[in-house]
Amino acid sequence: LQYMSGFGNEHVSEDPRCPGALPEGQNNPQVCPYGLYAEQLSGSAFTCPRPTNKRSWLYRILPSVCHKPFKPLEEGHLTHDWDEIEPDPNQLRWKPFEIPKAPQNKMDFVSGLHTLCGAGEPRGRNGIAVHIFVCNTSMIDRCLYNSDGDFLIVPQQGKLLITTEFGKMLVEPNEICVIQQGMRFSVEVFGETRGYILEVYGAHFELPDLGPIGANGLANPRDFLVPVAWYEDRQVPGGYTVISKYQGKLFAAQQDHSPYNVVAWHGNYTPYKYHLGKFMVINAVAFDHADPSIFTVLTAKTTRAGVALADFVIFPPRWGVANNTFRPPYYHRNCMSEFMGLIKGHYEAKEEGFQPGGGSLHSMMTPHGPDADCFEKASKAKLEPERVADGTMAFMFESSLSLAVTKWGLQTSNRLDKNYYKCWEPLKSHFNPKCK
Repeated sequence: LQYMSGFGNEHVSEDPRCPGALPEGQNNPQVCPYGLYAEQLSGSAFTCPRPTNKRSWLYRILPSVCHKPFKPLEEGHLTHDWDEIEPDPNQLRWKPFEIPKAPQNKMDFVSGLHTLCGAGEPRGRNGIAVHIFVCNTSMIDRCLYNSDGDFLIVPQQGKLLITTEFGKMLVEPNEICVIQQGMRFSVEVFGETRGYILEVYGAHFELPDLGPIGANGLANPRDFLVPVAWYEDRQVPGGYTVISKYQGKLFAAQQDHSPYNVVAWHGNYTPYKYHLGKFMVINAVAFDHADPSIFTVLTAKTTRAGVALADFVIFPPRWGVANNTFRPPYYHRNCMSEFMGLIKGHYEAKEEGFQPGGGSLHSMMTPHGPDADCFEKASKAKLEPERVADGTMAFMFESSLSLAVTKWGLQTSNRLDKNYYKCWEPLKSHFNPKCK
């Protein structure tokens, strides 16, 4: 597989089987090369300022309008009904989500989508959802596109070969990819597969501002990869299913050909992937902690300066050198909602109960922090330079919205760890008024 590099760049790509497929000097000629159709995919309003204006031109064998009418499709455990169960302000932790066994229960990426929590509403174009996907078979002659927003996909177990209208991407654990609103894609898997999805309504992900950090650091733009054009001119007499996620529900339409018939394209509105190992880590080198915002890979902004609809934050391997400092994450209450997942390894603040493929949610103003074992060890540790989180990759979806947990998350999944609160019960008072 080949890729082009750069975040938000104006890319140009054509399948080498059809050289010169891109029109020269204009977007929509009277007759396109090779008899192709021109189609624009807009990811922003036409009148957005140039820095935020997103669109790509696709040159395809048939336009995407060639399909039968959409009909409702059973959405399983996909939802945006945040009122189906009473709110729960407790610290929540989930054991690794179970992957169904094939061939008894074949499940592809779409049928394996399960909504865990979220807030807001796609019709109002403001909100987010956190989904878990578990699957064991590839999508065959069917694709999905999200009319509601962007998917940030975090595979935890198993590789994803993702075919899009723009080309193909292979996404492995410790990588992420973003499929932006309206882009058709299919997911091929190679066995039991699991991961996490952050969906945002009404905003696109962008790189965070660097401020005093300067021109370089965190996720560098050149490390984001975009697929190159690839097409198939394939008829599907039995019917190809195009699935639309629209206003939180799924709809399916039939057509007689593959949707991956884009011979060439150009623009700045594309799918992309990123390897988390390329993140340039910033850390405290004297004392105390820098806030975890220094680990932000991507952000989806609101209209309020500095307040994110959602941030994607990672906790990568790094050096800890702070003097006279309790080095693990401190005890904390936050005006944000924090969902955490673990791709691999052991999270430093909770080495036992927090497992790869599971998750935790610390809701708005709900206290959280290291468990009792972590506190005791870190309070007595000899402070010298040490490697932190080697062999580990934890991440956080942080949002300014107050997230509601679904019935599937609290009950149906049967993965909620009801003993989570007990990890703090052994904490004891060390207070001594005679000892400063």
